[in-house]
Amino acid sequence: MKTTKLLNYVADGWYEATTGLHDIASAVTGKPVAQIGSDGVDFAAMAQHARTVGGAALRAMTFHERARMLKALAEAIMARKEDLYALSAHTGATRTDGWVDIEGGAGTLFAYSSKGRRELPNDTVLLDGPVEQLSKRGTFVGQHIYTPLQGVAIHINAFNFPVWGMLEKLGPTLLAGVPAIVKPASSTAYVTEACVRIMIEAGVLPNGALQLVTGSVGDLLDHLTCQDVVSFTGSAATAQKLQAHPVIARESVRFVAERDSLNATVLGPDCTPDTPEFDLFVKEIVREMTVKTGQKCTAIRRSFVPTAQIDAVQDALTACLAKVVVGDPTVEGVTMGALVSERQLADVRATVAELAREARIVFGDPDTPPAEYGAFISPILLRCDVPWEASAVHDLEAFGPVSTLMPYTDLADAIRLCNRGQGSLVMSLFTYDPAVATALVAGAAAFHGRVLIADRDCARESTGHGSPLPAMTHGGPGRAGGGEEMGGIRGVHHYMQRTALQGSPRMLSAIGHRWIAGAPRETEGAHPFRIGFDDLVVGRSITTDARTITLADIEHFAEFTGDTFYAHMDETAASANPFFPGRVAHGYLILCFAAGLFVDPAPGPVLANYGLDSLRFLKPVSPGDAITVQLTAKSKSRRNDEYGEVRWDALVTNQDDDIVATYELLTMNAN
Repeated sequence: MKTTKLLNYVADGWYEATTGLHDIASAVTGKPVAQIGSDGVDFAAMAQHARTVGGAALRAMTFHERARMLKALAEAIMARKEDLYALSAHTGATRTDGWVDIEGGAGTLFAYSSKGRRELPNDTVLLDGPVEQLSKRGTFVGQHIYTPLQGVAIHINAFNFPVWGMLEKLGPTLLAGVPAIVKPASSTAYVTEACVRIMIEAGVLPNGALQLVTGSVGDLLDHLTCQDVVSFTGSAATAQKLQAHPVIARESVRFVAERDSLNATVLGPDCTPDTPEFDLFVKEIVREMTVKTGQKCTAIRRSFVPTAQIDAVQDALTACLAKVVVGDPTVEGVTMGALVSERQLADVRATVAELAREARIVFGDPDTPPAEYGAFISPILLRCDVPWEASAVHDLEAFGPVSTLMPYTDLADAIRLCNRGQGSLVMSLFTYDPAVATALVAGAAAFHGRVLIADRDCARESTGHGSPLPAMTHGGPGRAGGGEEMGGIRGVHHYMQRTALQGSPRMLSAIGHRWIAGAPRETEGAHPFRIGFDDLVVGRSITTDARTITLADIEHFAEFTGDTFYAHMDETAASANPFFPGRVAHGYLILCFAAGLFVDPAPGPVLANYGLDSLRFLKPVSPGDAITVQLTAKSKSRRNDEYGEVRWDALVTNQDDDIVATYELLTMNAN
């Protein structure tokens, strides 16, 4: 691979620095593969361009439009993934490692695209929770909403996942409607730059939505405001330095950090060498030590086993590690590549030397390179038999294929040892005993951002200890940084402002595009079911005629459905029930009769009824009572060019205007 000069993407154009350049070497050959630099970039203008051009364009798009944009970006990356795989090999990554990074990154965009279309409205404002009644008569109400921050997200990423590490931040950011400036780690910036090129060339990003700094960020942080976000992945030392920046402190800039993490795994006290969980435990440690050459923020650094099993676990681990083939990741048969750089190799060796003061190396040799050149190292397994007399094994992270095996006396001891790491991204437990799992979660969950409980039942489909998933939160307390990313739509909220709105139902309905009880209802004209999706106005409503429910209706419904519960059929038993005055109508009879009152049966825009939400039966209906339905279009969300979802507020009352039942009806309506 020839040396490539990496460019910066600034204000919708590629900018080449001509001074202050630095060489980036291949982890495999040690030869330069790229040059980086950012001298001459106007960082103040860069941030302002993101806010005024990119932010304005993204905020004008609905959540669904942004979600479709994410899908298009993911498709573009998948179409050119082989270009990225070729570059990824120079980082020391095997094909499997690259799959996690490249296709895992695209998969994260696909996931956020899907969630955006399924879980968010086709709107620019996100409602948070139900309406709060703030007054006796209902004329003054409250509603929490989310709107996009009117700033820029600064993403400072680690070297180990140059694609996934960028995209797991970028997906929620863009879906929220916030532009991003990406700063990749220098040692693998050439992979990130290639991925950014693919996304820019896809032609779906608005101007200003994405910018890239391959070199230093210069004085960028000096120009941040209260509307900006800094999301950082890397060392605790760098995170602390960034958080202490005077502008970040003065402007209360949101800061999300994912830092060092001494992640732990525990073999349950119920597990012996003849149980499936024992084998799963050993395989998982080996995988976590060798995937990405152990350069994962979620990798297992500390492995705790019952004292009686430590020798058996050590034997099983060393046997598996002996089969690991270290070398050029492009060569067939190689199962573990290189560390990312010679500098990283030196750092891992130095940290292993510190760990070896308290633990003994039982597999591997950090000082004997398995290749003539490149940043290669063998897997290193250490054993510390007195974990409570040690400190380095709980405080120092060797960011490579290194893990320490330690014994525990009982489950309470194991929990304390896990928590000794002072906060981690993830811990795992291998057990088939629910009581063990319950006790560990109660004792340890507060110290760990994610807990995997692995057993024979979920092993086939489990993604494992070290795999953050778009739907689940990624982050952890204490040493891990106290931040949180992804977690489905939770990750989108990090780039939005939650605001408490107060006002009249009419005003809040207009802002949130969702009808609120007490807001005006439009009742004139055609039946709402005769109005196409595009023309249907939120607040369009109908109040039906009344229908009297007779005892014959109740008995017929009971016999026809088979629901002969005593409250409907036995006057004496029903009267003895504290909730009923005597025999009452079935709740589902009320629903069926309500539908009969408001449905317009002829073919029209309503294509299907596909569900009910928030159903509550509030007052019994006795024989002789008459019910009426008020049906109001509450909200709309377009699904495609042909139809959309309409959510209807259904209010069922009796002859005394008492509320009998409330629910939300969901229909699919054509244009």
